[in-house]
Amino acid sequence: MDHKELFDRLEELEWEDFEVKEAKTSIPKSSFETVSAFSNTNGGWLVFGVRQTGKIFEISGVEDAEKIEQDFTTVIRGDKFNNKIRVGSQKYNFDGKVVLAFYVPSSENKPVYFNSRKNTFIRTGSGDQRATDVEIDAMYRDSAFGFKDQELTDFVIDDLDEKTISDYRTYLENVNPEHRYTQLSTEELLEKLQVVINGRITIGGLLVFGREDNINRMLTDFRVDYLEIMGTSYSDAPTRYNYRLYEEENLFRFYFSIIERLIKKIDLPFTLRADGLATDRQPQFIAIREALVNLLMHSDYFSPMKPRIRVFLDRIEFLNPGSLPKDIESIMREDFTMPRNPIVTRIFRVIKLAENAGSGFDKMITGWKAYYEDVPVVSGGVDYYKITFPLVKVGEKVTEKLVDGLVDGLVDGLVDGLVETQILMLQLMRENPHVSKREMAESVGISTTAIDKNIVSLKKKGLLKRIGSPKGGYWEVVGE
Repeated sequence: MDHKELFDRLEELEWEDFEVKEAKTSIPKSSFETVSAFSNTNGGWLVFGVRQTGKIFEISGVEDAEKIEQDFTTVIRGDKFNNKIRVGSQKYNFDGKVVLAFYVPSSENKPVYFNSRKNTFIRTGSGDQRATDVEIDAMYRDSAFGFKDQELTDFVIDDLDEKTISDYRTYLENVNPEHRYTQLSTEELLEKLQVVINGRITIGGLLVFGREDNINRMLTDFRVDYLEIMGTSYSDAPTRYNYRLYEEENLFRFYFSIIERLIKKIDLPFTLRADGLATDRQPQFIAIREALVNLLMHSDYFSPMKPRIRVFLDRIEFLNPGSLPKDIESIMREDFTMPRNPIVTRIFRVIKLAENAGSGFDKMITGWKAYYEDVPVVSGGVDYYKITFPLVKVGEKVTEKLVDGLVDGLVDGLVDGLVETQILMLQLMRENPHVSKREMAESVGISTTAIDKNIVSLKKKGLLKRIGSPKGGYWEVVGE
């Protein structure tokens, strides 16, 4: 950081990686909070010799700069902190006033605190905040990043779900028939995938192939939460959600249950390959698939926070418990890959549901932009990160998305005059023609009597038919 960059920083209002202290004759105690915060997040510059009054910054300088520098570096390399911290330092002279700048790197051994665990800080915006117990526990788990799912459990092959293993083999033979693993026995395959090591099941292997009751014996409340909300927020949706999936046998089952729902929520024009067969290689599909697999591979399953996907009318959010190993800029710039759960990653890569190189972020970002003309937004904190995919193209209105998304297949004129309840009912019947009146009543939040009245109205409008008997038949939305 040169003189110009220092002045440029002082002209900005907020910095996540830059903090000033006056420190004229001594080291402020708050400096140690900043050292902890930078160490526990993405690193940053701590500058002594600058006075801040509101939004105004003034170079005041430090007296006896050599002593201040020596005292500061001695403390952070001593016993005050639980980990020794080595900083880079620079000295500036502005018209006889000395300014000291120290670069505090992000630590590989988090959490970093001084005196006691309660003095663990994180950087949020341009300030230092005391970390919560949940955030501190997440840092401890992050210290085992890339190793946790390789730990051995007390389970053996018989504790895995046979049907899942069989379906995995079938999928492998279909998508990658030349792969050498197709010739292996079941036990040999599981050993190659590192599902089984010395006769015991790894955590990663159990997550992908285990039976739900066995996974829940290892984890508390195992699930991947998937919700569809018919609004741009919970407040403007007619119900809190109209569909929720949070129970499945294992991660392999979760993948296929969720991707089946997601492909109905994105624009996916039908296209043919040169051989006349349909293709799923459209960039927006690849992007959303990468996001789902990324969530399954990188989530911290031991966090009290659960992996969660929320589909709103204008966006899809993927929330991953556990932080990224690096900031997103570095991941993109370096094509960096370091999965939190390498065994889970390996299992998905063998069946070509994940990239063999790189993090997949490039395909998410460029693929989504290629169709939706906008890029996903990556945000996060110490114990999570979130990827948000906009579903509304540039210039498209959310109200148009509401009609298109809820009543896909109906001609525009027939939508006029429908109330939200009727639109939601049509969507429920479109997605599940065998849905019962009771299920619709629970989802929409009205009585079965009101459901009956709306069904009569929809039939009169020519939008709905009942095929077959009341009990054994199904709904047909006109235009499907």
